[in-house]
Amino acid sequence: MEPSRIGITMGDPAGIGPEIIVKTLQEMLPEDRSRVVVIGNIDVLERASRLIGKGLIFSDSFTVDKGSIPVVHVQTAGVASIKDGHLSASAGEAAFRFVEKAAELSLDKLISVIVTAPLNKAAMHLAGHKFDGHTELLASITGAKSSYMLLAGPQLNAIHVTTHTSLANAAVKPSIQRVLDTIRIGNQHFKDMGCMNPRLAVAGLNPHCGEGGLFGTEETDRLAPAIEQAIKEGIDVQGPISGDTVFYRALKGEFDLVVAQYHDQGHIPTKLIAFNETVNVSLGLPIHRTSVDHGTAFEIAWKGVANNTNMKAAIDYARRIADRQ
Repeated sequence: MEPSRIGITMGDPAGIGPEIIVKTLQEMLPEDRSRVVVIGNIDVLERASRLIGKGLIFSDSFTVDKGSIPVVHVQTAGVASIKDGHLSASAGEAAFRFVEKAAELSLDKLISVIVTAPLNKAAMHLAGHKFDGHTELLASITGAKSSYMLLAGPQLNAIHVTTHTSLANAAVKPSIQRVLDTIRIGNQHFKDMGCMNPRLAVAGLNPHCGEGGLFGTEETDRLAPAIEQAIKEGIDVQGPISGDTVFYRALKGEFDLVVAQYHDQGHIPTKLIAFNETVNVSLGLPIHRTSVDHGTAFEIAWKGVANNTNMKAAIDYARRIADRQ
């Protein structure tokens, strides 16, 4: 088996995952297509192929067969009754099982990188799997003690200290150690991807970085000590820098990576700059995973109109990771 095989999970069957996967497979060069395997439901993939008129041939096999695309078919109950664009426990269960199987294949070194199509958190919760998203789910499956979300874009990159938690929790929960670990893992990932001397900036939590304690002390109590330790370790990191200027400075080329303190602080600027090209990357896991950075889009699902640009970007980033292993 090729060590650089990429596994694509199908996502929620009621969403746009099957459609954007089929569109992307059709547009791939034959040599690139031979390096992927889809983990999902073969009947749903065939239906998606018919919907958009691509006429792809899928085979229930892990091996590459000339002219067909290998699929690891994961059978789950109720798939045939799932309604397009609707929330359901059956769809949530299927999406969970696809990710679970992909993680198993990755841990067994049968695939090098997982690329995930979108799942619906509410549907997964209805199925009894109480995870906040792919990163947390994969951390649980693989036994990882911690995980980190990186948004990687063509012009702007952000790694997050906290992600799927309330803004109130994001303000009080992170420790100095969590901030330091986020800096460390972001720095190491950029080195692994070929950036020999990454330039990092840590965004402040409060307006104007607390303005000397007038608007909060998290910058002096929590961020500054982590930054000082990272600098002692030889990491090129600056901050804390006010959140209303740090992303502008990064966009202008001053920094390679911004350490954002909470979900929207990092997501809003990266998505504003390059919504379709920004890739969600999970760090801190014993496996590699990239993902589209959008949801299931139930409102347009199974209408043949979903844009697959982000899926192509996620696969391209996964290929870069695989090629550097």
